[in-house]
Amino acid sequence: MSEYSFGNPEVVEEEVDILLIGGGMACCGAAFEIMKWIDAARAQGTDIKVRLVDKAALDRSGAVAQGLSAINTYMGENDPADYVRYVRGDLMGITREDLVYDTGRHVDDSVHNFEKWGLPIWKQPGDEGRSLVEGGKPVHSGRWQIMINGESYKWIVAEAAKKALGTENIQEHVFIVRLETDKNDSGRVAGAAGFSVREDKIHVYKFKACLLAAGGAVNVFRPRSVGEGTGRAWYPVWNSGSTYTMAAECGAELTLMENRFVPARFKDGYGPVGAWFLLFKAKSMNAFGEDYQEKNYDDLAVYGYDKYAVGFKMGTCLRNHLMMKEMKEGRGPIFIDTPTAMAKLAENMTPKEIKHLEAEAWEDFLDMTIAQCGVWAGENIEPDKEMSELMPTEPYLLGSHAGCAGLWVSGPEDLPGTPDHYHWGYNRMTTVRGLFTAGDGVGASGHKFSSGSYTEGRIAAKAMVKFVLDNPDIKPALARSVDEIFEEIYRPVRNFLEHKDYTTDIDVNPHYIAPKMFQFRLQKIMDEYVAGISVMYQTNAHMLKVAERKLEMLREDSEKMRAKDLHELLRAWENYHRLIAAFAHMKHIQFREESRYPGYYYRADFMQVDDENWKCFVNSTFDRRTGEWKMKKVHWIPLIVKSDNEPEGIGNPGSRV
Repeated sequence: MSEYSFGNPEVVEEEVDILLIGGGMACCGAAFEIMKWIDAARAQGTDIKVRLVDKAALDRSGAVAQGLSAINTYMGENDPADYVRYVRGDLMGITREDLVYDTGRHVDDSVHNFEKWGLPIWKQPGDEGRSLVEGGKPVHSGRWQIMINGESYKWIVAEAAKKALGTENIQEHVFIVRLETDKNDSGRVAGAAGFSVREDKIHVYKFKACLLAAGGAVNVFRPRSVGEGTGRAWYPVWNSGSTYTMAAECGAELTLMENRFVPARFKDGYGPVGAWFLLFKAKSMNAFGEDYQEKNYDDLAVYGYDKYAVGFKMGTCLRNHLMMKEMKEGRGPIFIDTPTAMAKLAENMTPKEIKHLEAEAWEDFLDMTIAQCGVWAGENIEPDKEMSELMPTEPYLLGSHAGCAGLWVSGPEDLPGTPDHYHWGYNRMTTVRGLFTAGDGVGASGHKFSSGSYTEGRIAAKAMVKFVLDNPDIKPALARSVDEIFEEIYRPVRNFLEHKDYTTDIDVNPHYIAPKMFQFRLQKIMDEYVAGISVMYQTNAHMLKVAERKLEMLREDSEKMRAKDLHELLRAWENYHRLIAAFAHMKHIQFREESRYPGYYYRADFMQVDDENWKCFVNSTFDRRTGEWKMKKVHWIPLIVKSDNEPEGIGNPGSRV
């Protein structure tokens, strides 16, 4: 092959019953779970063929790729109803409580499996040799969080998935970029298409059911890390919004896409703060040593945010809000007092125990964000001796951490009080028949984290097998021809090959745009008009109108992206997926005329939390042929009784829609 040329891609077509798209925790959970139901079906005389497709490699795919230092969703002796109360409190009252409860009641079985497969889980003194199932008490860093030695967490989970599914049913390094509806039923998904990131091959699958679980979206906004820090982010850079975009373009309904997550993390290294706050009891302060949460607490009442706080118990976005007030008013930087926390812990320890504590503190970063250690080493900072800066990061779109963007799905059928618009079909199926999702894909139900996402994959796997068994007569037929799909996927390649000789520098050409430049344009628009870091997370109707016009122009230009090699083809499609996910985010913020998530973003023209008009879901659909978005309010229904120690706002009824 000569420079900048492609071979004639081979088209590989395959028909299966169920396709799993993704390689993170959700798809690993599905892969582990699905075979037991397929074996049961086979015993009854029905063979079901399944395939997992991942654009990377299963061992290190997804948000857990680098490892974790804690499992953040574990019930233990807690009631799943209290887990629902915790989640809805953090997400300002609006959650799908059926989905959250469903995850909570099943999640511990997944965690017990992780331990059985070899994941080291910290135990209380005296319980070191006992597993969770045997009654061993874990070390909690919070009510729902337990500490682990998790550098190999994903590797362990992937190994179990491979053993269950069989490596012959796993196709790695294939990037699925399109879902296709059925030729004879536009409300049902029938296929998916993508390309190999290693070979000149187009892959086209037909199926009856599909799990789309390809993570959330990062690098939609201009990041804080630029220049020599480019590429560093809190969320894994390969999560490019594929779940939201492919589902939306297939006709699936999105929910709460206005929600985002802005984690406050160690500045520049994006290192985790949870263990420092929850396990080591470190405190944060402004540059003058003041406790800004206590100092600014009364400020919450100005726009009605106080009704979602009880004392200093408040959601993540509200804690961000109090921090940002300090930064806006010139009392930054914000510091986390790690030396005092370590000194207090060491007061009654032996030198050996102190060394062990320091090792645990470092391991918190070596397990999951080794780059933070690099930043400290480069700046001569020993965190046990010197405070470190905290900084709210650029926004991320996701549905499994302290965010709840995603797809509107059917919930479980057995929970009392569940309204019809929460349950209409198979568990975790979207509004497109046969299309399921899990993890970051499921909206309105955050705080699943790794174990909850894995559990949702298991729930979806069982439901997909039932869907296939209930619909034996489905004969999937793609709405578009394979030739049409081929040309669309390879359009960036065609753009490059046709025009590359028009100029002497292949990076400067009026006929195409490089994926990297396209991403810069997207990030600039989102940052400056849709409440990014440069405008301190603020926007208004006028800014959003400008953003809409610029995003529409970028959507037109997306057809002009180039690909000079397979790597750029990957980047081109990732950035297209980011664009549509960004569009959804902007349209939802534009539609919701309130500041529901202060500290994540502000509608400067509607600063109040307005339960009377906006305690509801915002849902949308997208027509990829016309580019039209349709927005609507969807009634929020509580299922779990409010407890006395929950914020006042939780008890407010849902707004009329």
